[in-house]
Amino acid sequence: MAQNRPAPAYQEYAAAMMARTDYRVLSLAERGLLYSLRLECWVNQTLPESPDVLARVLGLDHAEVAKALPAVMRFFRGIDGLITCPELEDYRTHLEGIRERQSAGGRRGAEKTNEARAPKRTEVLSGNPSSNPSSSPSSHPSGNFRVLSSVQPSPAQPRGRGFSGEVYREVDGWGDFTTGPEQEVER
Repeated sequence: MAQNRPAPAYQEYAAAMMARTDYRVLSLAERGLLYSLRLECWVNQTLPESPDVLARVLGLDHAEVAKALPAVMRFFRGIDGLITCPELEDYRTHLEGIRERQSAGGRRGAEKTNEARAPKRTEVLSGNPSSNPSSSPSSHPSGNFRVLSSVQPSPAQPRGRGFSGEVYREVDGWGDFTTGPEQEVER
């Protein structure tokens, strides 16, 4: 669950319930018990099947609950002394599936976004001058290089010199790089 909490509500179309014959034949008291049980099942998922205990949980008169319960049980399932509402449990499963698919889609979208933001070319150039010429890439001279910017220098920063006097040179078409003091070359 994205927010680590259950869905706060279930959606129900009044016309769908009112069109059901098994709902239409219920008395007013039975309809009231039906909706009390449905709301309780949504929040707590199960209720005690015993009319005595159920009446105490609902805060209703034992005799009224015992009289109306058989008529409303066609909307519920009794398992191991507990009442559940299969329709609401199916709906809860449906909502959890939607959340899982949304979460998975969000993760896939984040991966695509992060891939698009990742540098297209990454290369680690050694900061230490190499005494072994075979250890440095053949297309790059050995030495200390660092990327300053892919943007061209401004008029305030004359071409070929950085703010602290570094000398820039272009390597393999990749922006401006600086060389170490021992490798300065004037343009």
